[in-house]
Amino acid sequence: MGHEGQEIFLKDVLVFLFAAGVIVPAFRALKLPAVAGFLIAGVVLGPHGLGTFEHLWAPLQFVTVSDPEAAAPFAELGVLFLLFLLGLELSFEKLWDMKRVVFGAGGTQAILGATVTGTVLWAFGVSAQAAAVIGLALALSSTAIVMQVLTSEHRAATPAGRTAFGVLLFQDILVAPILIFVSFLSPENSVNIVQTVIRALFEGLLTVAAIVIAGRFVLQHVFRLAARYGGRDFLMALTLFTVIGAAVMTGMAGLSVALGAFLAGLMLGETEFRHQTEVDLDPFKGLLLGIFFMTVGMSIDLVVIAEMAPIVLGGLAGLLLMKALVSWVACRLFAGPAPVATESAFLLAPAGEFAFVIMAAAAGAGILTPELTTPVSAIAGLSMLLIPLTSRLGVSLARRMKTPEPETLQNTDFSDREGHVIIAGFGRVGHTIARILHEEQADIVILERGFHSVQRGRKEGWQVSLGDAARREILEVAGAHGASLFVVTVDDPASAEAMVRAIRSLRPTVPVFARARDAEHGQALRRAGATFVIPDAIEAGLQLAGRALQEFGYANETVRDLIGSERDEEYRKASEG
Repeated sequence: MGHEGQEIFLKDVLVFLFAAGVIVPAFRALKLPAVAGFLIAGVVLGPHGLGTFEHLWAPLQFVTVSDPEAAAPFAELGVLFLLFLLGLELSFEKLWDMKRVVFGAGGTQAILGATVTGTVLWAFGVSAQAAAVIGLALALSSTAIVMQVLTSEHRAATPAGRTAFGVLLFQDILVAPILIFVSFLSPENSVNIVQTVIRALFEGLLTVAAIVIAGRFVLQHVFRLAARYGGRDFLMALTLFTVIGAAVMTGMAGLSVALGAFLAGLMLGETEFRHQTEVDLDPFKGLLLGIFFMTVGMSIDLVVIAEMAPIVLGGLAGLLLMKALVSWVACRLFAGPAPVATESAFLLAPAGEFAFVIMAAAAGAGILTPELTTPVSAIAGLSMLLIPLTSRLGVSLARRMKTPEPETLQNTDFSDREGHVIIAGFGRVGHTIARILHEEQADIVILERGFHSVQRGRKEGWQVSLGDAARREILEVAGAHGASLFVVTVDDPASAEAMVRAIRSLRPTVPVFARARDAEHGQALRRAGATFVIPDAIEAGLQLAGRALQEFGYANETVRDLIGSERDEEYRKASEG
């Protein structure tokens, strides 16, 4: 009898692993995203799906999840890992460049969404306090599902992906103030509002500052110590400690735990351990996020939806239409052209996981009744289930809105573009970089000085323009003021340096990646202002050494570790030399 709870937990683990290893791949074979597979599996295998028929046929208990609450901690870990890995991909400079999207589009979307939803509910007879809480809860979107959809479809690097992420980041920051606001509305609350707000702001800012300071001055040295005297096992333990520790700190300060994980990723992303951490954590992130998506599916009560079908389906349609419109207006004003705003709006239209957190807090405070909470939860859960579908619809509409690319070289003006990548030089290296970035759905503008190379690139379908990236006016026409990244691939040392200087004169802080012939040329490019330099000689030597080690019988993983360590050392020497 003492093992009954453990047996239920192990059985639920088997059900999840069956879903992850069999059901979800079957959905993938049908061209459905993995997120949709986990969500549908949660609906079917949860207590509100096949679980409702256990009393009719006892063997169903072996293929259903009996205790969804037991999976909640693992599901939250999946969300933390997702935000942590997103932080690894960014930097404080990139975030500062995104301030217009984060605070402009994010703030507008949240305020307008909450106001419109709350006003409609109040007009239908819902109390002002309950309407305000529901409006704020439904104004938030799903960071976990949206970002997983974007990364799995290689769209996170696109302008629409970055726009959606900026809005979602603002929403994560907004969770704590909303929960404080809910506590103010509680009938039992007698706390001084101004005093509580000031205290919450102070604790939150103090916590964020502590994480940033520790990351800047301590984290890299601790990781180097673990790498030198421990190994990958110790690095994994330290990574988990960093992610969960930062999340606990922000959670104790009243902020979103996801914000803490994101900050930890930003800090570790500044170190040389970034790529190794991404590789080590990615499988765990996928499985743990799968648990999260299944728990969302399990929260959808099909019986309630059937009983309240007109209210739930009508509310679902109204929510999606309202949020899509509000998000489109916010993104159009602060983020970019209509196709970008459209694609982002359809990603942000459904509700998010924090809606359940906010409504649970409001129900506990006596603001929301079960009669209100039940249909609103059903609407939020169903909308999250539809995110993969709304995402595809947004992509389809955005493609129809895009104007055809010009067929001639004349009058090609990209000066109003934002968030794109400018590649200077379209030889062998430029082709490779463009192809890889294109597979990740990045928006690319290419400048090439050779007329024949331009013609060849145009025939292949690339946005190649004739022009010298060392000239300021050419860079401006290519959209230099709105570009998120510059890549210089030309092999002529003097031309490469001139291009880097021209770019740096226009954009002092934008990332500039450059190709160098050797370490000496790399130092010259860094002095010219390049952010990151790849010397051809170093990479050629590393690749040949790696093949030699494989020939001697070294395992692939060992070769990757040795070459990765040697690469870090070579680049350190090149940057210091």
